[in-house]
Amino acid sequence: MKAVILTGGEGTRLQSVSGGVPKPMMPLLGVPLLRRTVALLRDNGFDDLCLTLHYRPQVIRDHFGDGRDLGVRICYREEPTALGTAGAVKNCADFVGDEPFLVMSGDSACDFELGELMQTHRAGVTIALAAQAEPLAYGLVLTDRTGRITGFLEKPAWERVVTDRVSTGIYVLSPDVLDSVPSGVKYDFARDLFPALLKKGVPMRGVVMDGYWCDIGTPRAYYQCNLDALDGIYRLPGGEQPPRRVIPCRDRARLMRAMGEALAEFGADFSDGITLSDGRGRAHLAPMADRSALSLEGDRAAVRRLEALARRLDRTLDNRADG
Repeated sequence: MKAVILTGGEGTRLQSVSGGVPKPMMPLLGVPLLRRTVALLRDNGFDDLCLTLHYRPQVIRDHFGDGRDLGVRICYREEPTALGTAGAVKNCADFVGDEPFLVMSGDSACDFELGELMQTHRAGVTIALAAQAEPLAYGLVLTDRTGRITGFLEKPAWERVVTDRVSTGIYVLSPDVLDSVPSGVKYDFARDLFPALLKKGVPMRGVVMDGYWCDIGTPRAYYQCNLDALDGIYRLPGGEQPPRRVIPCRDRARLMRAMGEALAEFGADFSDGITLSDGRGRAHLAPMADRSALSLEGDRAAVRRLEALARRLDRTLDNRADG
């Protein structure tokens, strides 16, 4: 599968800590964020990548080369003049071909199952969404109950906020949508293309993703992302995982009860938190003492299954409480 990674940003807000390093190349636990993004894409089945370049392009070229050492193929498209997010992808039209492809920002960290997002693509545009309690710095996406996108709000003031779901800057696009992007001029997805497609009636869907997502665009967000990786809240790609996963939640006791009810029939042990052992691995789940979160550790496959269940149950419980 093919993916385009937008890596041309200068990262003006991050310059106080970046020292001129391109934002996608900022180290995350000692490894450039962009390298972790490439590993995430590779692990999800994307082995043919195109990187868009603008600010200090040689830094990225020198680090990745043709991508062979990471098990992928990498090509580059350089912009002497910044073309905007959609314009940069239009510049990759010869790479894209005639199949749906993924677009991802190179300056955000996530552990989404991007292969599954590709499988859900049934529209001209599919946008990966995340819930944000403080959504003012993001583009808000309005959907109906089926996931059909009905509107966009770009970085609104609080009095205009009508949803907590924001665009993560991760899209699956059918190649023909690039026909609506003018060549050689600055053109953005959020500000220009998506509202235009909505007016034309092009089908667009939003998919709320499980997992972690963080835009490292500010020093505070960047440092928090590093802490989240240390705590296991951000699941690092490539199998490099801390020994413990931390799952934030609104009410840890309530979520433990829901997990216990869900796992009782599978022979879970409740003598010390919840321990589940089966033929596919072992995992231990317990509430944390210092914050409203659950601690999850054990075999990787078992941990991932229980983490997905815990996050799904927590959302369900929150929806009931808010409803």
